[in-house]
Amino acid sequence: MTWRPRTRNAPAHPAPASSESDRLTRTRAARPPAAARARTARALTAGALAVTAATACVPALGGTDDDRPGGTAAAPGNARAECAAVRAPGDSRARQLRGMWIATVANIDWPKDPKAGADRQRADFRRLLDTAKSLNLNAVFVQIRPNSDAFYPSPHEPWSQWITGTPGKDPGYDVLRFMIDEAHARDLEFHAWFNPYRVARHTDLKKLAPNSPARRHPDWVRKYGDGMWYDPGLPQVRELATNAVMDVVTKYDIDAVHFDDYFYPYPDGRSEYPDQATYRAHGGGAKLADWRRRNVDTLVQTLSAKIRRAKPWVRFGISPFGVWRNKTTDPAGSDTNALQSYDAQYADTRTWIRKGWVDYITPQLYWPIGDARADYATLVDWWSRQVAGTDVQLTIGQAGYRVGEDKVWKRPDELSRHLALNTRYPQVRGDVYFSADDLVADRRGFASRLRADHYGRPAIPPLVAGRDRAAATPAPAPAHGLTATTADREGRTGANTAAKGVTIRWNPSPNATSYAVYRTDGARSGCAPVDPATLLTTVRGGQAGGGQPGGVVDPTAKPGRTYTYTVTALDRLYRESTPTRSIKITVPQQ
Repeated sequence: MTWRPRTRNAPAHPAPASSESDRLTRTRAARPPAAARARTARALTAGALAVTAATACVPALGGTDDDRPGGTAAAPGNARAECAAVRAPGDSRARQLRGMWIATVANIDWPKDPKAGADRQRADFRRLLDTAKSLNLNAVFVQIRPNSDAFYPSPHEPWSQWITGTPGKDPGYDVLRFMIDEAHARDLEFHAWFNPYRVARHTDLKKLAPNSPARRHPDWVRKYGDGMWYDPGLPQVRELATNAVMDVVTKYDIDAVHFDDYFYPYPDGRSEYPDQATYRAHGGGAKLADWRRRNVDTLVQTLSAKIRRAKPWVRFGISPFGVWRNKTTDPAGSDTNALQSYDAQYADTRTWIRKGWVDYITPQLYWPIGDARADYATLVDWWSRQVAGTDVQLTIGQAGYRVGEDKVWKRPDELSRHLALNTRYPQVRGDVYFSADDLVADRRGFASRLRADHYGRPAIPPLVAGRDRAAATPAPAPAHGLTATTADREGRTGANTAAKGVTIRWNPSPNATSYAVYRTDGARSGCAPVDPATLLTTVRGGQAGGGQPGGVVDPTAKPGRTYTYTVTALDRLYRESTPTRSIKITVPQQ
């Protein structure tokens, strides 16, 4: 992640022009003061469609796999569908994945100050999520294993130094569980982001926590460039990475496992990666490059199978460098002139797509439209053709961090132009922005422009395909018993109150994960198909404590206006139920 586009005009083994630390230095130098960033965040939030959830989480595919006691159970599905004759909404172009990366390595996005304490960390993380929600995003990609360490109590690796400033120090709370709970409370997907091979951004093993696997097994570690890396050719290394991922998959209610572009390290321009001894022991007669790709392939394929067996609804996605191979090297490649991830990181993303080992692919297309070496438009076209006819979803990694960088990126609408171009390709199902801090900073108003041009309303993520075992479970039953009431500022309800909003409540579905609330102006019939363009909000769960119905408050309803509300249920694959019978309400004049 966070590497600036590389080109063949660079040295044969180009050093990264924008590593995470380089990006951190440049961004902090250009970042507005904290007070200005806070004002920007408040302005974005104020401009959002303010719909307040009044629900608690329920199990997904029906249920959270959260094993903590005291959770609420879904209500029994003993009510008939109210609008059985109405067709359930399906997948559509209105559905999009809209996400942002939250980088923890070097405290890029969060936590900003590891010495600030847990309360400050939690408050800062909530603010990042509120920014995502205010921009009508629906997913966060949070780095939880940045350097063979953990943002959760792990039996395999130490606590991350980026939480407290000290490798291995317990922060006093389960950081990952807190982050997942907060994301789901806002109905944001949580993609758990792992770095499979990186050990440290320095070369001194003694600086690592005493219980670090790298210190216990220094023979697994290779010093290369300015850092340390596990050797992907060692079966023990692949086992460690697999165990770390599966520990999280089995214990936590995540929505997806996510890898970025770090497999074999980027060439440092000075030397070859020092895995010659491993190659002699495990190469089996294959060419060095083929053997390295096979090592990465083995990890990807193994994890894909294990995740699907453990929890069929948890997805596996990868965000590779934006160029697989150049057309001049391989006729199947793109018409570009850039570094090739197939040959530099030994990441054969094209094979992963064709084999169905990943559920989504998010290439980092960090170039502008018209770039002479790697044109954004050319690459969107190429990646769209790779996923065509497969069940793999294509989302695009967007370079929020580059806004304001040079003549082209000083245009506040460059990323908005990217999204407009994406609409020509039905295979593109969304975008993910690097990174959270840049969206909060809103340099040159680029984030506000994205919201105004493309994210005026929330979106349901695309339907998840290719999960036969998960799809064998019943689609979610519809919610029922929809009601709508108004309340004054003291909480009194009734037709003659000065309303502060409309409260919509329903009896939940027994096997739903979340709900979509639709609102249309005026009155409409009780049972009718829902229009995706009328989506008001989504909410995870739908059952408050004590078995009370779930609901939301719509504070944007205007006095004197008549609205019609409808609710549908969704599961972890984003299969949507038939709608409830609509409810009409006229908001009293104040």
